[in-house]
Amino acid sequence: YNICFQSLKENSGSSVADVTGLAQIMVKVMKAKANDGLNKIHQLQRVRNIGARKALSSCGDKYKAILVADIPQAIEALEKGDPKFAEDGANDAANEASYCESEFNGKSPLTIQNNDMHDVSVVTAAMVRQLL
Repeated sequence: YNICFQSLKENSGSSVADVTGLAQIMVKVMKAKANDGLNKIHQLQRVRNIGARKALSSCGDKYKAILVADIPQAIEALEKGDPKFAEDGANDAANEASYCESEFNGKSPLTIQNNDMHDVSVVTAAMVRQLL
């Protein structure tokens, strides 16, 4: 609930948006969170030990998939009035973040980013589900 409220409160258009408009705002928030995650991965790749490089590389691929596949799918589906595919894109993004978190044996250096990405995506999927 908090992540939804905070995300929508920060967007001035949310007060007059319908459910589709709110979902579109949340997809933009997903994109911002995915970019934050990818930037953190690139930062960590410059300083982390070799053991973490494989996990970071895998996570980088997952965040790139969110940015080039899941988010565009959700945007296009909402624009075309096909909420099921938008929901699928948001759920896929949530799963990618969870998979990234599990890449690390022990404590992930991306827990904050992965949790943010997962939570925003789950909220977006729930919002889109209201359009089905």
